[in-house]
Amino acid sequence: MPKIKTHSGAKKRFKLTKNGKVVRAHANKSHILNKKTTKRKRGLRQTTIADETNVAQIKRLIPYK
Repeated sequence: MPKIKTHSGAKKRFKLTKNGKVVRAHANKSHILNKKTTKRKRGLRQTTIADETNVAQIKRLIPYK
């Protein structure tokens, strides 16, 4: 059986925890930062767990991670 190719965009954006949860970064942190409060920008630096509805699709994109 041939190997499955890993999705290049997904491997840069997601990683898996030891328990198999998908970790992702927050959006809205790249530009137009003047109108966002410091508290909001500080919160966007943190990682978060991906929603359960997307986990199966993400795991399919990063099979060997």
